[in-house]
Amino acid sequence: MKNPFVATYVGVALVAGSAAFAQQAPTAAAPVSKPATAATERANEAVRKAMAMADKQDFEDATRGKLAELKDPLVKAPDGRLVWNTQRYDFVKGDAPATVNPSLWREQKLNTAQGLFKVADGIYQIRGYDMANMTLVEGASGWIVIDTLFTEEMARAGLKLAMEHLRSTKPVVAVIYTHSHVDHFGGVRGVLDEADVRSGKVKVIAPEGFMDNAVAENVLAGNAMSRRANYMYGITLPANDKGSVGTGLGLALSNGAPGLVPPTHLIRKTGEEMTVDGVRFQFQMAQDSEAPSEFMIYLPDKKALCLSEVANKLMHNVYTIRGAKVRDALSWSKYVNETLDLYPDAEVAFASHHWPTWGSANVRQYLANQRDTYRFLHDRALHLANKGQVMDEIGNEPFFPKELAKDASSHGYYGTLSHNLRGVYNFYLGYYDANPATLHRLPPADAAKRYVAAMGGEAAVVANGKKAFDEGDYRWVAEMVNHVVFANPNNAEARALQADALEQLGYQAESATWRNAYLMGAMELRAGPRTSGASSSGPDTVRGMTNELLFDYIALRLDHQKTDGLKSAISMVFSDTNEVWALELSNSVLNNTKGRVLKNPDVTLTLTRPAFLAMLLQGKKVPELVQAGLLKVEGDPKGFAAVVSNIVEFDPIFNIVTP
Repeated sequence: MKNPFVATYVGVALVAGSAAFAQQAPTAAAPVSKPATAATERANEAVRKAMAMADKQDFEDATRGKLAELKDPLVKAPDGRLVWNTQRYDFVKGDAPATVNPSLWREQKLNTAQGLFKVADGIYQIRGYDMANMTLVEGASGWIVIDTLFTEEMARAGLKLAMEHLRSTKPVVAVIYTHSHVDHFGGVRGVLDEADVRSGKVKVIAPEGFMDNAVAENVLAGNAMSRRANYMYGITLPANDKGSVGTGLGLALSNGAPGLVPPTHLIRKTGEEMTVDGVRFQFQMAQDSEAPSEFMIYLPDKKALCLSEVANKLMHNVYTIRGAKVRDALSWSKYVNETLDLYPDAEVAFASHHWPTWGSANVRQYLANQRDTYRFLHDRALHLANKGQVMDEIGNEPFFPKELAKDASSHGYYGTLSHNLRGVYNFYLGYYDANPATLHRLPPADAAKRYVAAMGGEAAVVANGKKAFDEGDYRWVAEMVNHVVFANPNNAEARALQADALEQLGYQAESATWRNAYLMGAMELRAGPRTSGASSSGPDTVRGMTNELLFDYIALRLDHQKTDGLKSAISMVFSDTNEVWALELSNSVLNNTKGRVLKNPDVTLTLTRPAFLAMLLQGKKVPELVQAGLLKVEGDPKGFAAVVSNIVEFDPIFNIVTP
């Protein structure tokens, strides 16, 4: 007898993550970029003249302690894929070209320092070979790795460089994940063998909540975040003075899918201390600051402070433009303030990005300014909100304390004053500005058509846009002409003008992420969306998902219109973990409940979690699993088959600058 469910393919393609971060060339020729206009040249020259960051200390610190660098400029995977090109950003040297904000150029020159560096006795860093750093601490019998870069291949290459130069044959005995962002744990399989973790030979240490947050942050909204991250990181931009100059937080992410090995030891409170291979580590929790799961680390015997990503050589994101939950700027500032009291004798501070700070007085001043930056963002946004200003007014606030403005480490090379102030507003008050006129706005394309008609038609709007462009009023061009593009995306003249305006805004941006977003928008208006490289997540991400998260992700991918009116009661029994899950389809939603025993389920599926993952990751079809004895089906599977057949695939390159 034929079973309709047995013939159903259950491949829901659950690998979802932040973005594709390839270094390889885009799949199609990039459209020709235009030079800086006279207005952009004047704007960038004004920045150069106003820059109060002429001291050389940062450049001395960024190169201090350099020991070695990779001999081969190209790091490749075993399959020949290019993982990293050490020469990709070699053009970032000398004075800033007219097409790059001079302040951003300075930051990216600092980020080009690459290689193996000595931070202090027994502490070394791999920097400039990924967006993040990998830190190596020498223990009595082996090495403790703090953060592991983004990909296995890059982590392996970095560790190999260090071991060869330091003439060490000691093994890695522990890995410490400072926080739950993928660029800090993704390379873990390049520095350890998971079998050694399972046997207890190698420890993996992380803050409480690490696995849930490492896996979950980008899953449910993963496709949207991935597409938006292409803009934030300029994934398909060429690396040159008219394209990508980096990310502000570093250069770029290496090309490949990250791995994830679950931690064996969790740190739960500030003040916990652990001795690993003879080295003392003291931990300070920083949950819900830059990451939902994060800690900082002090090595008291070395007077060395690891700041994780809580303090960086720039203003970080309270709200990230790729999309994520808004971060708590007030808590962030208070963690840094606590650090000042906890570790007053720190003589060197290093972090998961950028270069270290040496000298007790320098460390304290740096931390004080970082504290004040996030406190200012918090207090200024709410100060203005309580005066009645709304989000977009607050986002145009020009005031920034003059002493912080003098400190490059407080500048918005990654986050910005504008979008961070708006982020704080949103954290407390949400998107709505309390004006009923904005309570139920028209959809963008519909509103655009009406605006264009009210302004006299497409030709009139474009003519006004050209006038504003000639006057260097690029923000107004972008806002005005966007209506024409959304009213009629086939208007080539409007698309070209919009692209030109976004391009000049990119050339002027101090923030690398804003620059990337503007230039990505210009490129896609000229040539359309283009595919990018490898995903930032892989099978390890799916394996790390709880059953609840897996079911939640399947549920949001249902075609709600096609499932309207359908009902199904499905019992999922995981024989290896003794878990029972009730999946109930009704009113176009698929609820999941652990431990609920359905009285009369339509179908009961009994299987192991590995068998379930084989469906999701390997495309295993149900007949294979049934015949192999890995899946048992009881009852009428039609309802479940209807669920599976109505799981939709999200378009990974949906339109952004056009409707």
